Amino acid sequence: MPGAWLAEPLERDEPPAPGAIRYMLIHCLDESAELDPELDAGIAGSPAQVAQDAWDEDLEGRGIKLSGVRLGPADEARTVRVRDWKLLVTDGPFAETKEQVAGINVLECTDLDQAIEIASGHPTAKFGTFELRPFE
Repeated sequence: MPGAWLAEPLERDEPPAPGAIRYMLIHCLDESAELDPELDAGIAGSPAQVAQDAWDEDLEGRGIKLSGVRLGPADEARTVRVRDWKLLVTDGPFAETKEQVAGINVLECTDLDQAIEIASGHPTAKFGTFELRPFE
């Protein structure tokens, strides 16, 4: 199923394939921006949803996208900290920024160049920002 959390179940601490590097692809979008309905993958049948499903299917089929999920809105986030042995829970994201984390994907790529190519091909790369981080 395109866009499912896990393309295939991973065993706990399963290492990447030989010669591969795992990356976290972090999607950041301005939640307050008005999107043209054709660019909104959340609208069933929209060109954006069709493009998103094609991106997911292609990468899952090639074994590159291992998992991914779209996150709820930032105003539903909770920030959790422990200071001086006291639990502090606050509403909303920790950072006040224009863009918020909207989703994540776990990719298994041959190198950083391939990870950049994959990120640049994501349908929301035209108006969002992506951060790639290798797993340690």
